[in-house]
Amino acid sequence: MTIKDAVARASEYLAEHPDEARYRDDPARATLTAGLRVRVSGARGESLETDMPAGIGGTGSRPSPGWYLRAATASCVASLVAIRAAATDVAIQGVEVVVDSESDDRGILGLDPDVPAGPLSARVEVRVAAHGVAPEVLDSLVAWAVGHCPISDALARSVPVETRRI
Repeated sequence: MTIKDAVARASEYLAEHPDEARYRDDPARATLTAGLRVRVSGARGESLETDMPAGIGGTGSRPSPGWYLRAATASCVASLVAIRAAATDVAIQGVEVVVDSESDDRGILGLDPDVPAGPLSARVEVRVAAHGVAPEVLDSLVAWAVGHCPISDALARSVPVETRRI
């Protein structure tokens, strides 16, 4: 099945069954393994490991959680450019997405109550390889992808977070 066919089928199904469009996402379970190293696992066998930089007490042996946030944004946007291109019959040859952010470590360490713990800003740069496609069409693909990526959406708006100790 092509990407275009899969998107059309999913869109048609959800249009007919809107009550099935909303759901709770599979959880990620994090376990502190040693020092500041953490193993994260999912219900379907997904896994990754994080570590904090040496300057904050980790060993830097694995990517930090913040890097995974940027990586998730980059991979999500790249996928959505491809999805939108396929759905709209725009022939692309490749996509490269670079995501960076600006942070202030005083926030994560609680040194200044006016400094947020998370990124102060994020930047998404997208390169789309497409021969003979008008720049406005490519701009539209990129804007659509960033606007529909759940990760960049969560960065751009305030998402309610429920916290409880279990």
